[in-house]
Amino acid sequence: MNNTKRWQHFDVKTCQTEDEQKRFDLFYNVMLDKKKKIMFVGQLLQRGAALFSDDIALVYNDREISYKELYYRSVLFSKKLLSLGVKPRDRVLLFVPNSLEFYIGYFGVLQIGAVVAPLNIFLKERELAHIVNDAKPSLIVTMADKVQMFKNGNIPPIVTQQDMNIDEVLQNEPINFEPYYLDPEELAVLLYTSGTTGLPKGVMLSSKNSMTNVVQVLSRMPLCKLQRLFCVLPLFHSFAQNTCVWSAFFSGCSVIVVPKIDRRSLFNGLQHKPTIFLGVPALYGLLCMLKTVPLDSIEYFISGGDALPDKIRALFELIYRRKLCNGYGLTETSPLISVDLQDRSVLTNNVGRPVIGVDCILRNEHGDTVSKKEIGTLWVKGDNIMMGYYNAPEKTKEVLQDGWFCTGDFATFNDQGDLLICGRNKDLIIHKGLNIYPQEIENVILGHMSVMYVGVVGKKNELQEEIPCAFVQLRPGKKVEGIEKGLKDLCKKNLAAYKVPRSFIIIDDMPLTATNKVDKRELRKRL
Repeated sequence: MNNTKRWQHFDVKTCQTEDEQKRFDLFYNVMLDKKKKIMFVGQLLQRGAALFSDDIALVYNDREISYKELYYRSVLFSKKLLSLGVKPRDRVLLFVPNSLEFYIGYFGVLQIGAVVAPLNIFLKERELAHIVNDAKPSLIVTMADKVQMFKNGNIPPIVTQQDMNIDEVLQNEPINFEPYYLDPEELAVLLYTSGTTGLPKGVMLSSKNSMTNVVQVLSRMPLCKLQRLFCVLPLFHSFAQNTCVWSAFFSGCSVIVVPKIDRRSLFNGLQHKPTIFLGVPALYGLLCMLKTVPLDSIEYFISGGDALPDKIRALFELIYRRKLCNGYGLTETSPLISVDLQDRSVLTNNVGRPVIGVDCILRNEHGDTVSKKEIGTLWVKGDNIMMGYYNAPEKTKEVLQDGWFCTGDFATFNDQGDLLICGRNKDLIIHKGLNIYPQEIENVILGHMSVMYVGVVGKKNELQEEIPCAFVQLRPGKKVEGIEKGLKDLCKKNLAAYKVPRSFIIIDDMPLTATNKVDKRELRKRL
């Protein structure tokens, strides 16, 4: 389904191979310093203040802040951190929701050469205690109402939002400050994963990782200061950090920061006429439920962070007459691996061609490389691949081998070179030697109009064979009577018999991660 608008001075249909390579080379050369090293991510805001001084950097709750003002406020916070004894390469935890303070804290930390670790604001005290023990930070930056979550254990000093003085009237004085320079190969950003397979583990990203991925993003979808990004994604997530922090500030975009996902916040943010909308599939599902969200100013809708179901894409196109552009990546890859921006109809597991600079191979269960027409585990290689997991060399060795990173996802390629994602390796169900991919079953079940969420996991039967079992949450007001038969009939019509779930468990509240993914670890516990 065609979008009604285009990128300024840019035709997506021409964004292929040679043209994309030219843009990659151009932006990469711009990123290089005099020593031919890629720029330090902590220099982004200073650069933005120099190039886009009076342009709007952030819009938040009807308040606008220019690049110059944001840099000035972040410098004041940098000086505050220095006065508290924070040194280069110290770790600083940033436990702050979507806000102006997030950006001030983020760059305030980086600009003194410290390592910034933005945390999932939905974590509980046990998980936070694990991170504090693992990262051993010199300082924690949080909101006043979150301080009590860090009371247990040996806690470093805590700074709150009041220390950022966001409402203080700034004096028109020259900024006497020079950001500390960290080598691009050094650790700059520490992102703790959501912990769906256990306690959170820290993904180490260097400036080389993050800024390389910025170049890869810009070579596929060039951004400029005419663009206004709608940031409703949680800023601690790698998807948001790349698009709404690194790429946006390098390009001079304006970012409309939405504090949380609710009707009021969404509609308030949309009043500022964004041109690019970034979200996870569940968010687009919410827009479909609301039906009348004003989206006319938006040129592109990009979906990532989870598998895009057929149902959500079809409903979105039906209601809003616009295409959802599907992307794919992981925190460990900074995060973008591929994205489909072309005006064409493709399967929802099609995430487009891998970006320039990312090599891909498929491997079977024995570790042997297989044809790209087969289904195998996807391994990727490139300068955007993480340094490793923090304080976890053994876990790092499991996924990083000779520069190749194991995504843990099953994938294949079509004749056009597009990447097709088939599901998570750890979610694979093997029944009598046959592979069952839960994502395929979930896509079918979500086609039922009564279903809101579904998670398919494997369960051992009395013969110790693994069989698929579906957890289902219905939409509000939908009747439970007869739903199991309806779902089973739907699956029988669209799936081979061995793929049909043996049981459908109706639950009232589907366990979700911070990014609205179904928490299958919790579902397995319930089994």
